Amino acid sequence: MISYVRGELVQAMDTYAVLDVNGFGLRVFLTGRDLSALPPNGEEVRLHTYFLVKEDAMQLYGFLHPDDLEVYKLLLNVNGIGPKAAMGILSALSADDIRFAVLSGDEKTITKAPGIGKKTAQKLILELKDKFSLEEAFDKRLENAGSIPAGSGVMNDAKAEAVEALTALGYSNADALKAVKKAAVSEEMDTEAILKAALKKM
Repeated sequence: MISYVRGELVQAMDTYAVLDVNGFGLRVFLTGRDLSALPPNGEEVRLHTYFLVKEDAMQLYGFLHPDDLEVYKLLLNVNGIGPKAAMGILSALSADDIRFAVLSGDEKTITKAPGIGKKTAQKLILELKDKFSLEEAFDKRLENAGSIPAGSGVMNDAKAEAVEALTALGYSNADALKAVKKAAVSEEMDTEAILKAALKKM
């Protein structure tokens, strides 16, 4: 119902911010990461929002980046994860971290979020694995890092397979991605050639 709100930041608290939107004071719940990234009071803020209506309350959840909102909605679809738990996960982990943790079955990373135990992490991985693709995860990480414009689809199948192979060899997702980015990759190279070039950069 409410896609985003834009207004003057009045106050930032532990779990929410108050925005003055045309004379209305809106309370918007934010992740810890977004709260720490807010500008000083009095400056304009735009938040991508999720409007939750319950029997006893109406709450607005906001995110500085639309990618976080997208992942937040997916987290809410996981059985046993409510709005506050989903915010806790996104406070502890970025949307990129969540995607890679799900795709690699890394429950240890997910349990870093407050209140998320091993069983919940396993359930989250199981229910969201089909919602993400490896290629999308790499494209999003590059996009969020400001390396490429949105939708350019720079990470092709061969590159994605090379990164997947590096993670299977024991390298972290971040290191594998950096190595492939540093390798001089041409369109003619297949997965094996990209992998060899990337290994030289490790």
